[in-house]
Amino acid sequence: MTVTADMAISLDGYVAGTDVSVDNPGGNGAEPLFEWIHDLASRRERQGMTGGAENRDSELMREWFDATGAVVMGRMMYDTGEEFWGGNPPFRTPVFVLTHRPRPTLVKEGGTTFVFVTDGIHSALERARAAAGDRNVDIAGGASTVRQFLREGLVDELQLHVVPALLGAGLRLFEGVGTGRRSLEQVRVVETPLATHLKYRFVQ
Repeated sequence: MTVTADMAISLDGYVAGTDVSVDNPGGNGAEPLFEWIHDLASRRERQGMTGGAENRDSELMREWFDATGAVVMGRMMYDTGEEFWGGNPPFRTPVFVLTHRPRPTLVKEGGTTFVFVTDGIHSALERARAAAGDRNVDIAGGASTVRQFLREGLVDELQLHVVPALLGAGLRLFEGVGTGRRSLEQVRVVETPLATHLKYRFVQ
């Protein structure tokens, strides 16, 4: 079982724009970060999951879903995504939400459950590992949550979808991650028109 983090990021290191809120989930100016995902969704809708729609972007997305058995996210990510995901969220796995505001577990269609964890990242990860079995646990975001796991050296693999855009301001992924694990080995590079997908593994 591997602990992963998978983030879209601008060329200058931002994973969200400024003024992130429930009504502005990606923040101001963040649209380029998600163009490759929206383009993929549009092509799936037009062409289905076979034939011309099968490209490297879709293979990477399918790989994530096949490999991931549980997800950890922060409360802001949950709050900004709750309405958009609706009654049938895309995760299809247990999702452990870090929060200071307790809430009963929510069971959604398609296999997604949201479990609200109030006693920190180590507890959330332990519960996610138990739920994932031999599949991966993914630290989904947002930036603050991924930073916490990076600071504690709890991420095994990091995949960055680097988009060719400069946001200039917003939430930086690597700001304040401390002086812990620094050495990484490159696992894979996949180039597509709207993003370069970089996968790294942390080494001791």
